[in-house]
Amino acid sequence: MSYERGLRMDAERLIGVTRQALASSGEPWDVIAEAWQAQALAQAIGNRLALSGPPELRGEARELGETGSHGGDLPEAREAGGGGPGFGGPGVGGPDLRGPGAGGPGAELYGAELRFGDGSRARQLTSVPDARGALTGLAELLGEVGIALVAVACATDEEALYWQCIEAIDAADEASDRVAGLLRRLVAQEQERARKETRERQRQQEAERERERRRDHGRGRGR
Repeated sequence: MSYERGLRMDAERLIGVTRQALASSGEPWDVIAEAWQAQALAQAIGNRLALSGPPELRGEARELGETGSHGGDLPEAREAGGGGPGFGGPGVGGPDLRGPGAGGPGAELYGAELRFGDGSRARQLTSVPDARGALTGLAELLGEVGIALVAVACATDEEALYWQCIEAIDAADEASDRVAGLLRRLVAQEQERARKETRERQRQQEAERERERRRDHGRGRGR
């Protein structure tokens, strides 16, 4: 992992760190690991926005916060087989993380630490000061995750790795859909606020013109 443990960051900085880590992933299982880091971060940002984000976003943000639970779960090591860390669905064990011929890092890295544990980068999230900026960056990150996963899936002959890619792609797609919905709602709310502000300025300008006409009329009558 290229991030510094214990360093607290806001959403946009964490997204930037994760994008950099994904881009520098040299091995297929590193891509899988960064895909789940991105998924955990999406969940954390969704939960944060659901608690303290713009009121109009909180319902859909809560749904984004739940997308992480639909993806991979903690892997369960088996006696034999494997080729990398597993992220089976709830109740489904992944491939052996440390068995003979395993090609990926061990469970100590890709187990509890990665899946929302102490090593999950999402645990370093402090705040989401700019909801639109964070969601825009998150959308870009998830898009990059999808592209990287498709590349890995198309290049591998390893069945376990292929299905991990498919599962991670599904999770990233779901999160991407939620983020896109949040951005649409946020943009719509911003546009509505801008229209209200424009109407209010026009109303104030018209009121000022009316007051000026009355003053002119009063001065004309006083002559």
